[in-house]
Amino acid sequence: MDFWGFFWLMVWGFFFILYLMVLFQIIVDIFRDSTMSGGLKAVWLIALFIIPAITALIYIIVRGKGMNEREMAVHQQSKAAAEDYIRSVATTADPASQIASAKSLLDSGAITQAEFDQLKAKALA
Repeated sequence: MDFWGFFWLMVWGFFFILYLMVLFQIIVDIFRDSTMSGGLKAVWLIALFIIPAITALIYIIVRGKGMNEREMAVHQQSKAAAEDYIRSVATTADPASQIASAKSLLDSGAITQAEFDQLKAKALA
């Protein structure tokens, strides 16, 4: 294989991978859209399998703006869920309450004196 043969193989390979990414993004968007009926989803999917390039182009032209909005909504929901989780596990208690809870653990025998001293030093740091 000469240089130009390899070059065109890379160019066509790039466009094929790009095409597959667009096709999979469209399929994900079809299933993500809760406003579209099941029958319409089936029609889009069948059309994508019969004449994929033209159907993908039509889908992007007709529903492209909605694709972006649905993608942004998913990212915002994911971000909000992550932030809620971080808030739920983050310790925002003041040092006095942290030391008090560590003392109650020490009194119950759940931790040793050395562990209590470490928790106390951490809370005061």
